[in-house]
Amino acid sequence: MDKSNHKQQLHIFFFPFMAPGDMIPTMDMTKLFASRAKLQEPLEMLLEETRPDCLVADMFFPWVTEAAAKFGIPRLVFHGFSFFALSAGECVRQYEPYKKVASDSEPFVVPNLPHEITMTRKQLPAFVRQGIETPMTQFFKACKESELKSYGVIANSFYELEPAYADFYTKVLGRRAWHIGPVSLCNRAIEDKARRGGKEASIDEHECLKWLDSKQPNSVVYICFGSMSNFTSSQLEEKAIGLEASG
Repeated sequence: MDKSNHKQQLHIFFFPFMAPGDMIPTMDMTKLFASRAKLQEPLEMLLEETRPDCLVADMFFPWVTEAAAKFGIPRLVFHGFSFFALSAGECVRQYEPYKKVASDSEPFVVPNLPHEITMTRKQLPAFVRQGIETPMTQFFKACKESELKSYGVIANSFYELEPAYADFYTKVLGRRAWHIGPVSLCNRAIEDKARRGGKEASIDEHECLKWLDSKQPNSVVYICFGSMSNFTSSQLEEKAIGLEASG
């Protein structure tokens, strides 16, 4: 091969300082670079060659809907969270109830949902409650527009968990949607589940299951703050005190 005529693929490392003020703009810069490492072009070449019946892509790839549409291929958006979260988020987006309260701590009701769900502005992402146009708001707007143009949504949930919101999302909001979860159930054997995430994850998971097995039924509360949250010891202690006080 004549290397002088061979165009090598650009390979760049981004190494941000691990603080939100540095990580967020670095991630924005990474997306800008990646949007030009030309993922859409090779995907379209693959779609043209293989012509699949359907393309499932994560919500964070808004350009996939357009790429699939060029070849008449339906695109399904994959969401890793529940129909309750999808429904509540859509009602907040449509009705903007957070604009009708006087402070970040004053509660408001999320309108049009099957149940009375109250929130405060503090619980909303900063880019939503501040109402400022940023690269982040533009990106999420593009994700939403792409979702609305797509064939439908797949969620990692199941109907019996949240029937009111599965029905609300499809019948009231009028979206095509399928609940296919929990997808982790495809791992039938304990060994299969334990290997997910590598050796360290398997050790942690075994210890977690061992601890859970030692508890009585209905005696453990699971709370998740997401994969990006970091709390100080004092903050974690306050959360524990609040949980204990709540009963």
